[in-house]
Amino acid sequence: PCARSHLTDSCTRWLDAHYDPVANLYTFSSCIALADLHGDGENKLVVGDLGTGACNIKLKVYKGTSLVSENTLLDLPTGLVSFHMDQHEPRTPAIAVASGPFIYVYKNLRPYFKFTLPPLEVNPLEQEVWTQAKEDMIDPMSLKEMLEGIRFLMLDPQEMETYVNLHKQQPLRRQTVITCISTLKKNMAEEDAVSCLVIGAESKDIYVLDPEAFTVLSKMSLPSVPTLIDVTGQFDVEFRITVACRNGNIYILRRDSPKPKYCIELTSHPVGLVRIGKNVVVGCAQETLLSYTQKGKKLWTVYLPAPVMTMGLMDHHTRGFQAVLVGLSNCQVQLYRDKNLLNIVKTPDVVTSICFGRFGREDGSLIMTTKGGGLIVKILKRTAVFDDRDTAPGPPLAQSIRLNVPKKTKLYVDQTMRERENAVAMHRAFQMDLSRLRLASARAYVKALESSLTPMSASLSEPLKMNAVVQGLGPSFKLTLNVQNTAACRPVMNLAVSFLYDEALYSMRPSFFKIPLLVPGLNYPIDAFVECLVDKGISDIIKVFVLQQGKSAPLLTAHINMPVSEGLPLN
Repeated sequence: PCARSHLTDSCTRWLDAHYDPVANLYTFSSCIALADLHGDGENKLVVGDLGTGACNIKLKVYKGTSLVSENTLLDLPTGLVSFHMDQHEPRTPAIAVASGPFIYVYKNLRPYFKFTLPPLEVNPLEQEVWTQAKEDMIDPMSLKEMLEGIRFLMLDPQEMETYVNLHKQQPLRRQTVITCISTLKKNMAEEDAVSCLVIGAESKDIYVLDPEAFTVLSKMSLPSVPTLIDVTGQFDVEFRITVACRNGNIYILRRDSPKPKYCIELTSHPVGLVRIGKNVVVGCAQETLLSYTQKGKKLWTVYLPAPVMTMGLMDHHTRGFQAVLVGLSNCQVQLYRDKNLLNIVKTPDVVTSICFGRFGREDGSLIMTTKGGGLIVKILKRTAVFDDRDTAPGPPLAQSIRLNVPKKTKLYVDQTMRERENAVAMHRAFQMDLSRLRLASARAYVKALESSLTPMSASLSEPLKMNAVVQGLGPSFKLTLNVQNTAACRPVMNLAVSFLYDEALYSMRPSFFKIPLLVPGLNYPIDAFVECLVDKGISDIIKVFVLQQGKSAPLLTAHINMPVSEGLPLN
């Protein structure tokens, strides 16, 4: 609870600059941008307002909290970007609004240019049918039957003749519409450098447009219709276009590649797409936030408390701080850096669009529009600090840090190839060696049991256990044997302890003991004194045997490794 209250304490980080619940702004994150339209150092808020969907569709510009400009749009906008289209002074950006098959370019808040997507190829059979109708070679009913065969015309018979007479003289065209739009720097990375327009179309194509002539510089194809797009790099150098498509996959396009280089298959449809450095963060319909590398490798997953409504990038240039803003349906905006939840901003209504950047002369401005048409503006305090600790349950943050794995050497590659080519033979040899090892271990174990070479007795009638301790630095040592009867209630009688050693190195007193009785559960210590006879710095093993009267094989055997004597023997 303390951590959660710490995250939601937005009053210490954000200033509530403005809230207008009746601003009548109905838009999405793709139709909102911040731009210095007049070159005076003050960024304006540019919004493509969807209105009610049928009327009041306008391009609105806000300076501070006041509306300073409106332009009526002919159709619903699908995207809005600001970009520099030339090197002319003063360096003021243009606004490109994607709507239907057109891009409307505004400069100085006035209509400047209208670009139309190139038409698609027309079905040859349909073209032939309409050509015959234009030359009155077939009647309307025959035209209808032929078009129904290729599923191009579904009209009632009474409407057929009027429709044919109206359209047969017009050229046949097949037009697509724009689904998403972004910008790509032409040849320089500066903020005010000339940028190309990148367009995603319903025809499953991506177009890159020249910023001055508005001609198609590059065309790339996708397996599905693009819905979200993110672009990085420079067109003349190297660039990557990350596209989320309607089939639930994300495709990554590169320069000089007409088809996707990488594909990321998601478990649910993407709702938001944001790039952080070299990684891509995706918000999905299953209330999850996922991160992938630019090659499609999954990095982490965060489970959200509510469905994602919109996403945006928080890029604070002056602080060098980047994070992801996630608007949820529970009237919260959550701030994530990597998979760490840094902050929660509560809003009076569900947020539908998010934009962070310089607004007016404030660098850390957060602009949000709500489902009810409200406008919210918050400013990040200059003293705000975000605690980058991992508050989400799961593995620690260090686990996601990539290890510095060394590059594969030629020897490694050669060994890998050898293992692939001789896999069966190597496996058989391994199994043979393993079987031999098991056989040798079993034989040694049986020999130890038969010779009583273990410190524990294998006999059920005389269950004994023994350990030895050597004390002293030399040349005199004290050897203590601890003998114990591990039986439950039966004593062991008539035992003897004998030592076997090199008499040229050691002398012992006594070297033979008799143990008349061992009571179960008690530990019997037996002390013997060992004297080292040489000063050559060598040592040997002393063998201890526990014997029973009437039996030639010992019950227990222990090998004691004597330490090297550190003193000189007395003559």
